[in-house]
Amino acid sequence: MATLIRRVYQGYRYLNEEWADPRTQDFLLIGSPMLFVSILIFYLYFVYKLGPSIMATRKPFNLEKIMQLYNILQIILCSFVFYKAMTLTWLVDYNIYCQPVDFSYSPRALEIARMVWVYFMLKVLDFLETIFFVLRKKQRQVSFLHVYHHTGMTFGTWVAVKFLPGGHIVFLGTVNSLVHVVMYSYYLVTSLRISKPWWKKYITQLQLTQFCVILLHFVMLIWSEDCGFPKWVATVMIPQNFFMITLFGDFYYKAYIKKSKSNKNGVSPEVTNGKVKCQ
Repeated sequence: MATLIRRVYQGYRYLNEEWADPRTQDFLLIGSPMLFVSILIFYLYFVYKLGPSIMATRKPFNLEKIMQLYNILQIILCSFVFYKAMTLTWLVDYNIYCQPVDFSYSPRALEIARMVWVYFMLKVLDFLETIFFVLRKKQRQVSFLHVYHHTGMTFGTWVAVKFLPGGHIVFLGTVNSLVHVVMYSYYLVTSLRISKPWWKKYITQLQLTQFCVILLHFVMLIWSEDCGFPKWVATVMIPQNFFMITLFGDFYYKAYIKKSKSNKNGVSPEVTNGKVKCQ
């Protein structure tokens, strides 16, 4: 038993200290996984157990103004991340087919690593969206798709900051940040009642397109010559994106295609996933 514990500890130290990128170990939530994992566990506990229990005998909170400020903040931060990603990488010399991580301490390499961390912190900020659902007693919107996507994206970006802060993986954050700018602009416009949400379904189409483009990007990594970026990442991200396409495609079918057919027949079906607000 003591030998097993020692091996587990040695494996943990190898992953957390030796295999990790030393440049990002002082970043908030990165050095040790304990605080990050605690936040993740509390998020799941709150949205599924604690939050609904607290709100069971309470009226829904009116968070309209707070959510509008939240949407504005997301638009600004996502625009900033997209701009920095373009000016630091894709508009300079990044290769769309295969791009290694620059683990040097050059100013540019360090700034790219910091921006990957900023993107990770945005994923943590996204947790507020689900918490708003719970506090507004919109528990139906806390769907499997919504929670799985938020937890999966946050965990995946934590791994990126910890081990691979840059390189081929930057494409995902670049595309996702642009999608978030559009998505949160839609939420803001809708909450301000500036326009009717006639373009809601196009947001889901944009999200589906995002996953297809990211899937293609990781397929290119598999087929490209070895550039130094680990190809095992593609073996994780390709099935993950297939899964997300399936989940979002199912939601799109139930929310728009099936609903449209039913409305033509005079039937208003129930959409089991409800309104999905995730990226």
